[in-house]
Amino acid sequence: MIGNFPFVAVALLIALGFYTLLFKRNLIKIVIGIELIECGVNLFLITLGYVKGAVAPIYTHTLAPAERMVLPTPQALTLTSIVIGLATTALMLSFAMLIYRRYNTADVSKMRLRG
Repeated sequence: MIGNFPFVAVALLIALGFYTLLFKRNLIKIVIGIELIECGVNLFLITLGYVKGAVAPIYTHTLAPAERMVLPTPQALTLTSIVIGLATTALMLSFAMLIYRRYNTADVSKMRLRG
C-alpha cells in the first residue's frame, strides 16, 4: 500500500541533512542537519523491519500459532539509536551554546581557533 514512499522519505531526509552539513555555517543548523540524518537512518531501520501482515513480537496467550511476527532487532536498534541521539543532541547543543558564549557568534566561518 505504501510502496516505496518510506525509502523516498529516507533519501530526502538524509540528502537534506547532508546539504545542511555541507552548506550551512550556523552551529544550530549544523546540529539540525545531523538530526535529519539520524531521523533518516532510524526511518530506514524501521522500514527494513516492516513485514506486511505481521504482528509485533509480543507473546500472549491469544496469539495464533500461524501468525507471522516481525523481527524485533530493527525496533530495538531504533530505540537505542533514539536514546543515544537524544544524548548526543544535548551534548552538541551545549557545545554550541558554549562556543556562542566564547565567540559571540554561531557562524563557524567567523570563529578563529586560538592555541
